[in-house]
Amino acid sequence: MKYTIPAVIFAGGKSSRMGEDKALLPFQNYATFSEFQYQKLQQWFEEVYLSAKTKKFPFSSKVIKDTCKESSPLVGLISVFEQLESDAIFILSVDAPLVNEAIVKKLWDAYKKETNIHAIIAQSPSGLQPLCGIYKKSILPYAKTNLGNNKHSLKALLNEYPTKSVLFKDDTPFTNVNTQDEYLRLLRGKLS
Repeated sequence: MKYTIPAVIFAGGKSSRMGEDKALLPFQNYATFSEFQYQKLQQWFEEVYLSAKTKKFPFSSKVIKDTCKESSPLVGLISVFEQLESDAIFILSVDAPLVNEAIVKKLWDAYKKETNIHAIIAQSPSGLQPLCGIYKKSILPYAKTNLGNNKHSLKALLNEYPTKSVLFKDDTPFTNVNTQDEYLRLLRGKLS
């Protein structure tokens, strides 16, 4: 059974600490992180999209372009909900390749039980993981308000409005690859 809500891979970041676009770096047997994440999520979700400023990906994929000139996950969230006809979406960062199906299932199970909240977000020992969770369209007006107030932090948005945290005991699956050193350690299987 595949999950019926769309999955969206956020791949529009500036990658300033990496020094090059990390969404386009090779990973495992794939030409890019983006394709690795896209193919992985296609096994679990009926629909998968990439969120970015442009269609920069060297493989066949559905891309949702940002509708605002600013760059932030908040802009991506707004753009996705403005363009998709869906009451909820699963979001995953392109640079978190270790997130597995067991994590998605636990978030999905929580989503099916919760009604009066705007998001169901993974939380590991190091804190909230706003780019691994299920967001409901009901959060869109609040996201737009925050954007209008130049508050781009997803954590700030999640702290202001009703959300559910789903606890996980290990930080490793949520590790983001932000620097060349982290990328090389990931390739060597030493990232934790």
